[in-house]
Amino acid sequence: MTFLAIGGAALALDALLGDPRWFPHPVRLIGAFCEWAEPNARRWLGYTRLAGVATVAATLLVTGIVCWALVAAMEMVHPAMGTLAQIVLAYFAISMRDLQDHAMEVHAALEERDLEGARGVAGMMVGRDTGDLPEEEIVRAAVESVAENSVDGVVAPLFFIAMGGGAGAILFKAVSTMDSMFGYKNERYINFGWAAARLDDVVNYIPARLAGALIPMASWARGLGAAGSWRIMWRDGGSHASPNAGIAESAFAGALGVRLGGMNWYGGVEKHAPFMGERQRPLWRGSILEAVRLMKALSVFAYLSLAVMSSLALALPAP
Repeated sequence: MTFLAIGGAALALDALLGDPRWFPHPVRLIGAFCEWAEPNARRWLGYTRLAGVATVAATLLVTGIVCWALVAAMEMVHPAMGTLAQIVLAYFAISMRDLQDHAMEVHAALEERDLEGARGVAGMMVGRDTGDLPEEEIVRAAVESVAENSVDGVVAPLFFIAMGGGAGAILFKAVSTMDSMFGYKNERYINFGWAAARLDDVVNYIPARLAGALIPMASWARGLGAAGSWRIMWRDGGSHASPNAGIAESAFAGALGVRLGGMNWYGGVEKHAPFMGERQRPLWRGSILEAVRLMKALSVFAYLSLAVMSSLALALPAP
């Protein structure tokens, strides 16, 4: 079945259902396997890069085998069941609705003047300390999360659905999950998490740049600053510590006419993120709504672009 059908069905299911908390989501299962694999790898190989490489390899191997076995078993029942399995796997890899819901919870709390509630929800979206943030910094945290995760949660999964179906998308989510668990530059993970962090940079490289090309188009469709999105992305996209995250964040900043980045605290330790964008207007709760709408428009543009590219690839004559 083509990406047009699998990707479209998966995106529609995510928009409709989101991420049901009661269901054993594959990402949570992958996370549980990682929690089991880490101490065992350390027991045999110590606090080394090799232990991290072994954990990454084992996680990808097990994830790939399980996904392949599931799709193969369903196809043995009926080809349509195999297609359904691909769609369900692809659906679980996309998190557009979940990202929207978290951002809108922050917005709703701010509308009710509930700063403590907004800080709590924002703390679920970002890794920085949020317990004492003023409203503008809460908004910045939410907007930056929506921007960065529009790649991890939407564009990259769609890209890997096009490349490898539902199983390919879940393998991408395994890489992303390992990076979120191990990709820290602290004493515990500086060596162990090296493989997960580097692999995440590699697999997100093309999706991040695809997003960078599409965000100005999505900005134009939403009546935002398309020219500013393109200009700021080219100017500030490379200033981020991540080779990928800065592209989407800077493009969002340019589209919204705001400045992102600045001082963050992690466990009470100050860390300055480079500024991206220009403060044409202040960050306020409405910026969250604009970021969510831009993310949803980007999702549509990413799906349509990949559908066209996939269709063109299928139309090419076999060598």
